[in-house]
Amino acid sequence: MTLKVGVIGVGMIGKEHIARLAVKLVGASVVAVADVNAKEAEKVAAALPGAKVFPTGEALVASPDVDAVVVTSSGPTHETYVLAAIKAGKPVFCEKPLATTAEACLRIVEAEIASGRHLVQVGFQRRYDRGYRALKKTIDDGVIGAPLMIHCAHRNPTVPEAYVSDMAIVDTFIHEIDALRWLIGDDYVSAQVLKPRNTKHTHSKLDDPIIVLLATKSGVRIDGEVFVNCRYGYDIRCEVVGEEGVATLPEPESVVLRKGAKLSTEIMQDWKLRFIDSYDVELQDWIAAAKVGAVNGPNAWDGYFAAVTADACLRAMHTGEIAPIVTQTRPAFYA
Repeated sequence: MTLKVGVIGVGMIGKEHIARLAVKLVGASVVAVADVNAKEAEKVAAALPGAKVFPTGEALVASPDVDAVVVTSSGPTHETYVLAAIKAGKPVFCEKPLATTAEACLRIVEAEIASGRHLVQVGFQRRYDRGYRALKKTIDDGVIGAPLMIHCAHRNPTVPEAYVSDMAIVDTFIHEIDALRWLIGDDYVSAQVLKPRNTKHTHSKLDDPIIVLLATKSGVRIDGEVFVNCRYGYDIRCEVVGEEGVATLPEPESVVLRKGAKLSTEIMQDWKLRFIDSYDVELQDWIAAAKVGAVNGPNAWDGYFAAVTADACLRAMHTGEIAPIVTQTRPAFYA
């Protein structure tokens, strides 16, 4: 059986996912696209044999020719399209964020529960990264004992001027919010944000770097650095300190070079290259799960929890205070 997929949003990540579904992965075909930019949608569809262009995302979801939906449109549109897919009973893969507010995420959670089917997966691709999976296995196997602390960093060489302080949380640290919770299987209870001296490479609307401090229910303490003008490269780091040892996220594979009296390895500059394999594995897993009516990856509850945590981080950043993280009780549906 080939899963007939409709993609809503043909921007950068939309085009990349379409290429994966159409060329690299097995078991699916892209049969429909929709975008607010109709000309761009037509252009993308022209390269996909038999693909149709729909005037709206809602029309795409409603089409009987579409089995499942991928949402890669702008964040504020996600709630509408995900709710439409749930109502239509169709599996939906939604790039992060699930929705732009915790309240909207909760509406999606409630709609999915009411449908009685697991239909929603959120695009937190780090759970599919080989290095993160190896790190999680080390923790789950008890190799380092119970986790006590986590030190992590999310560094970009540079960001455009349109990137402002809030985006350090909702666009950047959001990945750590999900990945770290998944790594140790523990929910957060509070957030604090510290602002060190700004780098000279930032601008008036961006505090850079920042440090996010999280506490979990079991008492694990997490410090996360977000530094988006670090200049030297795209660098993701994570170290878990346990009672019996320390486990560190593996470095991406790189050739060790001896040249000019120096020993060096290359540092990546592009986030798409750093996680290209995890995107492939993520969508291939989604295809397989969608065919049998399951969700194996991050679900709607994970999207909601990430949104609540991000909101708390923003409150902490703006007030300078420690912000509690309070969510609804996890429904048995997501146990």
